[in-house]
Amino acid sequence: MKLLVLGANGQIGSAMKALHPTALFLDREGADLSKPDMIESLLETHAPDIVINAAAYTQVDNAEAEEKIAFTINAESPSVIAIYCASRDIPFIHFSTDYVFNGSGEKPWKEDDDVGPLSAYGRTKLAGEDRIKQVGGRYLIFRTSWLYDARGKNFLNTMLRLGGEREELKVVSDQMGAPTYVPQLARASLKALGHALRKEEFPSGVYHLCHAGATSWYGFANAIFEQARARGASLKVSKVLPIPSEQYPTPAKRPKNSRLDCTKAYQVLGVELPTWQQGLAECMKDKYAGS
Repeated sequence: MKLLVLGANGQIGSAMKALHPTALFLDREGADLSKPDMIESLLETHAPDIVINAAAYTQVDNAEAEEKIAFTINAESPSVIAIYCASRDIPFIHFSTDYVFNGSGEKPWKEDDDVGPLSAYGRTKLAGEDRIKQVGGRYLIFRTSWLYDARGKNFLNTMLRLGGEREELKVVSDQMGAPTYVPQLARASLKALGHALRKEEFPSGVYHLCHAGATSWYGFANAIFEQARARGASLKVSKVLPIPSEQYPTPAKRPKNSRLDCTKAYQVLGVELPTWQQGLAECMKDKYAGS
């Protein structure tokens, strides 16, 4: 069975590569989602049996000024992929985001709750979801949150870099969500796909998939520093100050409540992730292995 993964060099694509090295992986050079007119012929050339779209426009703040290209990558091209897959009865996995919600309240969001993205990025990701659902076929859309890995550009590595340079850091404390360690997300999504394929009827739909529990960026930063020091990391930071979102203005507005209810993924697809603290512990073990 030929598995095609788009977005080979992103966080999810890189994690997939470690788990499923025999699959076909295409990076931006091999599959440029900013050019939707080229996607169908590319898929026909490779003739996959399963497609996983791990590619996306993820620069949340830049999307405010570049919504058109973000829409092309996050909505138009996934729509082309969905049409290709549905017309051939090929399973299609696509990843979305907590940013499709408006962040109100404190309850974890369920899949059928009203959406209301606050940013251009959120709007383009929601448009991608809607187009895939309209096409139909066999598809799984996984909404996840606050992705990070031991390597690459993400919140964890930014905190470790700044924590090594500065004595004092200010971190937003009023946005709540579940930091999600990408390798565990990748494992769970592949497991979910296997479960879906074994069902009598493929359970197409939107599913929430992230780590259990919730914290703020401030809480996550403190946990990162605590675990890094426990593994012998030398950090300069001695004080982490909580601040409200208003004191850290960004071009794109972030939802304050990014909690996701992942019950459906467990009930239908048999997958669940451990707590975000356990995810962080595995990440740190990986990052500092051999040190």
